[in-house]
Parts: sequence; C-alpha cells; structure tokens
Amino acid sequence: MRRPAAIAVVLLAIALAAGCGREDRTATQTAAPAPTATTAPEVSEAERNAARNLEDAEGNAPDATTPTTSQPATPGPGASRPLAARPRIVQRPIPFDAKRRDEMRAYARRHYGLDSFRLQGPKVIVEHYTAGDSFRSAYETFARDVPDVELHELPGVCAHFVVDKDGTIYQLVALNNMCRHTVGLNDTAIGIEHVGRRAREILDRPAQIGAVVRLTAWLRCRYAIALTDVIGHNESLSSPYHHEDVAALRRQTHGDWTRAEMTPVRARIGRYRCPA
Repeated sequence: MRRPAAIAVVLLAIALAAGCGREDRTATQTAAPAPTATTAPEVSEAERNAARNLEDAEGNAPDATTPTTSQPATPGPGASRPLAARPRIVQRPIPFDAKRRDEMRAYARRHYGLDSFRLQGPKVIVEHYTAGDSFRSAYETFARDVPDVELHELPGVCAHFVVDKDGTIYQLVALNNMCRHTVGLNDTAIGIEHVGRRAREILDRPAQIGAVVRLTAWLRCRYAIALTDVIGHNESLSSPYHHEDVAALRRQTHGDWTRAEMTPVRARIGRYRCPA
C-alpha cells in the first residue's frame, strides 16, 4: 500500500511551511519524519530534457564582471581569497509548466502588482532550511503544485536550489522564474533551501555549509548582489527590497536563519572574491 508514503509527503509539506518557519520566530521547529531515502528521485526523459534546457532559460543574468548595483559585489584587495567560481550543480527541475507559470503570474499581480512570472535582475538571496531529512522529501513537496498549508495559495511553494546534507547542490527552478519561498521578496529573490531541521545542524556539517557558501558566493557575484542582501528567511522584513501588497501579510516571516545564525555564514561568503 502507498498510503503511508502519501501521508508522509503531506506531513512534510506541513513541516516545510512550519519549519521554513512560522511567523513565530522563536518557536522550536518541529516536523513529521521525512522519508529516509537520500538519493534523488528517479528522473524521467521529460525531466532530463528539462534539465538540459534549464540553464539556457536563464537569460537575465548580467555579466559577472560588470556590477549593476551601487554597492559592488567584488570584494576589495585580497588576491589570496578564494575565487567565487561556479560550483558543481545537479539539474533536477520540478515541473514548471504553463499552469504553474500562470499561477505565478497571478500571484505576482496580487502581491507585487507585476504581470509576470519572471524573476528579473534579482537583488536578494534568501537562505532557508527544509525542516526535513532528505532531498527527496523536499523535492516532492516543491514538485507538487498544490496550495500550501500555511497561506493556501497557488502556485505551490518552491526554491531555486536545494543543498543536500552531503553538499550536493540541486537546481530545481530556472533563475529567471519566480519561486514562492519568501513573502514580500519572491519578485526579487533567489531562494536556497538546506536539507535539515535547524541551523545548528547545518552549520555543523562541513560539506553542506561549504556548498551553501560556495553556491551563494557564486550567485552573489553573478548578479552583483551586495553581501548585506544575502539574508536568512527570518531577516526578510528588514530587507530594503521587501514589498507586499497584501496588507495582512506585510509582517509575515518565518523562523529559519535568524540574524545571529546568518552572521558567520555571511562572513564566510564575504571571503570569496568575484571574478575580475
């Protein structure tokens, strides 16, 4: 019977909504046990084709050597700093068909006054954790385009990247598509999820946090994003780019990655220099 697995997926969706935090920023995150499998879902031919085309769809990236913000992403002197090179990324796209694109466009109209599902010139990177134990469980939650359990909206929640416990980086969504990961910032932010239930356990996994740092440093340089605009989900309300047209959601945020938890992560990201 498959009912226990289905129940586990539903419970994991609840955990993602609650663990990638409730508005209660101090609450201890809890989640139903996730499937124990750590391998990626079986990939269909359609998914393989989508993966081959995923990066070609990202036509909105400025040249990494020409910063477009008043606060350049390139660090100052220090040639000994590691270079923010593109890390190895496994393409594992979730379905992002015409239906989901239309739902994303309708969401952007309601929340941001934008008639588009496209993410154009991102200015913020938001770090999250999944409140689950495997990449598979996160992937299945994001791939299911159903109303989320917290706000009951479409499209379903998602993130552009998921970093697994072993440091494997998966890309789920093209970087020129919006993803629902942070209220008030989805129109301008790249979302990165880390498999895990608490910031402390992620910080204590060298392979995983190292991959998070390298991925974020590369994205920051690629889009000329200021280090101060690399934030945890819990810091979303303090972002100068935060904008929300739905009045009831203007103070909505989640508990994952507080300022104190993000401080050492930002310090490590800041060590990387952008290509000259």
